[in-house]
Amino acid sequence: MKLSEIMQRLQLEVRAGGGSLSHEVNGGYASDLLSDVIANAQEGDLWVTLQTHQNIIAVASMKELAGIVLVNAREPEVDTLEKAKEENVPLLVSPLPTFELIGRLCKLGISGMRT
Repeated sequence: MKLSEIMQRLQLEVRAGGGSLSHEVNGGYASDLLSDVIANAQEGDLWVTLQTHQNIIAVASMKELAGIVLVNAREPEVDTLEKAKEENVPLLVSPLPTFELIGRLCKLGISGMRT
């Protein structure tokens, strides 16, 4: 499923990387520990986190993730937003808590399990 479709269906708001919403989302990953995401997220995953600092952009770029969703209506820090725009990393915001957002992603067919 394309990131743009997920964005529309879950009413996510784009903060950066709007030109990359055509990315295909192959799976999902939720974690607030950067080392965990580096070790376990896979290329094409949509990352769900509450972290707002600019290091999330570096991790998403390095792992070639489809994008990042900030939960609980958290807004990215100014330097995070600038870095996301520079790297063209899709950075989205949801008012939902992590658990609820992940449940809705699962209903859309986005899984954290790879076969």
